[in-house]
Amino acid sequence: MSSTSSSVYPRTSDQRHRIALIEGPNTSNMGKRTKSVYGDIGTLDELKAFCVEVGDRFGVEIVTFSSNHEGDILEFIHDHASVCDAFIVNPAGLTLFGMSTLHALVETYKPWVEIHFANVTAAPGHPRAVPVGPWDSLFTKHATGVSMGLREHSYVGAILALTLALDDEGFLGSKD
Repeated sequence: MSSTSSSVYPRTSDQRHRIALIEGPNTSNMGKRTKSVYGDIGTLDELKAFCVEVGDRFGVEIVTFSSNHEGDILEFIHDHASVCDAFIVNPAGLTLFGMSTLHALVETYKPWVEIHFANVTAAPGHPRAVPVGPWDSLFTKHATGVSMGLREHSYVGAILALTLALDDEGFLGSKD
């Protein structure tokens, strides 16, 4: 196993993976929500810039997209399935009912991580719970992995984990 040094975490590959980050409905309201759950990120553009910077530090390209409309999200997934190595998706307002988005992600045959600022499965009153939860996410059972409850740090975890998984030739079954 070769070792490539990163300023943040040692990687086993020099490949600059491309990961698409998708923000679903209601994330456009970033910065106006409960700070204890959603943190200090002031706008969706700040979150996107943060994720691009994290990706750069890990040696991967982060392509960002957001929409309050599921059809736009579907078009993005369809258009990027052939040019991205993996996806990170915050289904947000689609978490409970976004079957079309889930179907599109599954049919990319690419690894993808479901992500949330809040812990969407936490009991009411938990400090990181969604205000109207808990939720049984439609996406969780089909995702490669899940990162939630850590505010913007959930994104760091998802980017790092996907990067290392993509570097690992055996992770997705390509090696016996």
